[in-house]
This record gives sequence, C-alpha cells and structure tokens, in this order.
Amino acid sequence: MKTKPEKIYDGLGVSPGIGFGVVHVRDAGSLEIAEYPISADDIPNEISRFREALDLSLSQLEDLKHKSRTLPEAAAEELGFMLDANIHMLKGSRLVRGIEAYIQDHAINAEASIQYALNQIVKGFQSLDDAYIASRQSDIHQVAERVLRNLGNSALTAQQELQQNSVLIADELTPADTALMHPESVSGFCTALGGPESHTAIMARALGIPAVLGVPHILRHVSNGDKIIIDGTHGKIIVNPTDATTLIYQQKSLKIKQKLLRLHQLHERQAITRDGVKIGLMANVELPIEVALVQQNGGEGIGLLRSEFMYMNRDTLPDEHDQYESFKVLLQAMDGQPVTIRTLDIGGEKTARSLIEDFGDSICSPLGMRGIRLSLHRPDILETQYRAILRAAAHGPIRILLPMVTTTDDVTKARRILKDVATRMRAEGQTVPETLPPLGAMIEVPGAALAADSLAQVCDFFAIGSNDLTMYTLATDRADEKVAHLYQPLHPAVLRLIQFTTQAAAKYNIPISICGEIAGNPIYTGLLIGMGLRDLSMGASNIPWIKDRILHMDEETEKRRVNQIMQETDSRRIAMLLSEN
Repeated sequence: MKTKPEKIYDGLGVSPGIGFGVVHVRDAGSLEIAEYPISADDIPNEISRFREALDLSLSQLEDLKHKSRTLPEAAAEELGFMLDANIHMLKGSRLVRGIEAYIQDHAINAEASIQYALNQIVKGFQSLDDAYIASRQSDIHQVAERVLRNLGNSALTAQQELQQNSVLIADELTPADTALMHPESVSGFCTALGGPESHTAIMARALGIPAVLGVPHILRHVSNGDKIIIDGTHGKIIVNPTDATTLIYQQKSLKIKQKLLRLHQLHERQAITRDGVKIGLMANVELPIEVALVQQNGGEGIGLLRSEFMYMNRDTLPDEHDQYESFKVLLQAMDGQPVTIRTLDIGGEKTARSLIEDFGDSICSPLGMRGIRLSLHRPDILETQYRAILRAAAHGPIRILLPMVTTTDDVTKARRILKDVATRMRAEGQTVPETLPPLGAMIEVPGAALAADSLAQVCDFFAIGSNDLTMYTLATDRADEKVAHLYQPLHPAVLRLIQFTTQAAAKYNIPISICGEIAGNPIYTGLLIGMGLRDLSMGASNIPWIKDRILHMDEETEKRRVNQIMQETDSRRIAMLLSEN
C-alpha cells in the first residue's frame, strides 16, 4: 500500500497544545435550497410546516441544554448562555417573523423564505471583516441550518460516537458541537472557518482541546482514518506525518507539558522581578466562561471586561437588569478581585443589530460613531450601563473604562452623567457606593496619547489599548493582507506614544495598565516594565508565561535597555535589542 505524502497546512491556533490522532471528517454536506411557488391556499400549510420544523429545532436545543449540565461548571454555564440565545432566535425573533412574512407575502416555500430572511439579517454585516462579528453571524447561520435540516428531515451529525484520539475536521463547528466533545476521545479539531474570538474557540480553550481554525478547504485535503497532528499553539495541521515529524512533535509536546507543569506551580506566586518590583497580571475577558481560566492561571483580576457580549445577537438592547445580572455573576466569581468594565465599544468592526438602523454606515467605520462617541450621543445607553455597574459594585471592586477617548471633554461629560445617575439612584432608594467607582480612559488613539498629561488630570486611571493605538498611529489595518506587514507594535512612533502616556500617568500619580496583544507576549515584557508599566492585562492563558518571564528579569536592566531602544529609529533594530535577553 502506497504511503500518503506528508502535508502541512497553516491556520489560526486558537486553543494551545498538540494533539495526535486520526482524522474524523464531519461533513455536514451542502444544503440544496430549492425555491418554488405555492398557491395562496397552501400558504397556511407551508407556515405550519415551517412551525413544525421550528418546534423540532427548539426541542433539540433544549435537549442539548440538558446534556450540557454534565460539562464542567464554567463550560456548562457558557453553553447554556449560548443555547438560550439560539432558543431566543427561534421564538418570535426577527428571523422567525421575517421567514413567515416571506412565505405569506411572496407565496414561496419555507426553505427559500429562510434563505431570503437570513440574507436580509446579515446584509448589514457584509462590509465588516472581523472574526468577532463573523462568529456572531455564524450563530444565526447555524440556527437557520438546523431549521432547514429539520424541514428536509436531514439529521445533524452527532459527536458522541467518535473513537479515542479522533481529530475532528469540519467546515465549521458550533459552540454546542465543541462543548459536547469529550476531551478523552477528541484530541483536537480543525475547521475551515472561524477565528480566535469565536464562541467555538473560547469553548475549546475552556475544555483544553487543541484547535486550529481558518484552514481554507481543509476537507479537500483529508480523509477519514488519515494520521494527523494538530498544533493549536502555532496554528499548524500536519496530515500523514512521517515518523521523523511525529517524533519531533512528540518531543515538543513533552516539553510543553513539562513547561506547563512547572508554570502551574507558580500559580500562587506573585509576579515580582529579581530586584523586587511587583507587577500586576490581569486578564482580558470577552465572555463569562473565561473567568474560570483567569482563576486557573493565577490572574489577579480582570483588567478589561468587554461588555459587547451582552449586545450581540439581539434585536433589542439589554436592559439594566440583564446587565446587572451579568456583572454580578462575574464579580462574585472573581471573589474580591478587581474587575474593570469597559463601557460599550460597539462600532468599527464590532456592530450590534440593535444599533445599525440608528447609525447606519457611521457605526461600521473605525473612525465613525463608536466607543464613547456613541455613548455620549445616546446617553440612555450609557446611563443604563452605569446603573447596572453601580448596582453590581455591591458584589466586588469595580472600575469603569471609557473606550475611544480623544479629549478631556469626553471624560468630564461621562463623569457628569455618572454622578447624575448615582444621585437619581440614591433618590430612588437604591444602594450606591459612597465613593463612586474609578473612571478611566482607554488610550488607543494617538491624540489621546499626546494629550495624556491633560487627560491624567481628569481620569482616575489609564489603560493603553496597544492594538488600536498601533493601527491608528500607522494607519494600517492588520486584517488587510496587503498592508498587514506594516502593522508593527515596535515602530518608534508607537513606543514613544506608550512612553509619553506612561510618563503622564506617573507624573499625576494615577494607575496605568496595558491590555493589547503585546501585554501577553513574553518578547515585550521587559520593554513594558522598563517603560514603567506595572500592570499588564492579557488573555488568561498567557498569564503563567508572562509571570515566568518576570520572575527571571531585573527592572533596572530593562530600564537601561529601554533607554537604548528609545534612541533607535528602526523597528528591526529594536526587535534585535529585545531578543538579547
């Protein structure tokens, strides 16, 4: 029998680790959606047929919700949250109303009506190129596909029958698919679609299953039974590896396991440099399920809670009670550790259906109606968030972070609204902290960095968002492959803006943290500490690696290195200096 050649494919490593096994292809198959007219007399019957498929879909989702209770607590809670959202979509939502209206108004079959209604809903997202939004659109598509399959009596493939050491390969997997995988039988998975911000990726990290997403046409290159290695750390898939390649990855896997074991032993240790400088390590959190990862990895709090998760996949804005309950659960789970909540940063690449109609194209622009601009334009939205945050403050220490700040007016207006909300709540008899939560600014716009000395006089703290700061400073969209190579966090201009902001915070004695990707990359740790940053916020899984790096460095040495780096004008030379560790 002829040996198949080894093939290597690149994708996005979204859940770290190395898995070895055999390919199990989950080919959902393409759905052929025929369109055909129906008579006026048949319209009630067609709507009835659609509703029967809808009821069956709801029953299946309820069954999944019941099965999810056997999962680890954090995964069960998050899967329940997502299934509730899917169930909501099938109960009188815009999707359902649109489908029934299409059947009624156009006298066509239910399958075609689903496709038309779906196209209308996602139309507002078509100009966006962002993994987070793509994952939200994916949720809608997955719900619609379930109904379509039930209309055609085509069952969705189950995951329970997988053999041990299976590596699942699919075009796309739902968060429910991922959550119901058994880590003892699934050693990894790979999909053609998806990204690091998707619910599926977050669920994989929570369950500790190595995963690589975004490998185009992967189903064309694998067959059931193929041997495969999945490297979820570096985003590589090796199909039919040679014995030599397998040995190399076995050695890598052993080293990773040994390293992780050693890092786990650092869980209780504080991140203190060899010359005694304490560094705070906190986590960026996108979804509630990630709180468990913060605790498992020794995080000292949440340095950035993105509140957008409450606004996605909704036809209406979340009310005060919904937001309060979400914040309360997070604060209670953090058990006295601080939580920094960023107010709504819908806009740019992150858009909610409930706001698109109000703001049109402006909300889709990274330079348009987003962040604090939107909140001040719609103070009702900001006031609702404030009310929820002030109520939640009874359950733990909390800070409020304003995104996309450019002027001191942004902060003073936002603070005035906070005080007014607190005054009204006290008059209503609500419990409000005597001292209001600290109010800080996200420094992610060059203008804010250059005005940091002024902003420091009206802010209680700063948080540098290095991703957007780099993008805006260099006018470079890293999602655009034609210019992505120009996105360089070590560009001297970016480093000078970070340094200027850090110096302004020190001058006015306010806390400052950094929460972009460079905070979670050990290559940059010495640079950030040498620049004077004492709090870093990152993806929870990066915390042990950064702690290990800090424990082996001296602040004074890093300060001297920074003095040299800030004299350089070439990013490549700066990278070389950082590598001399």
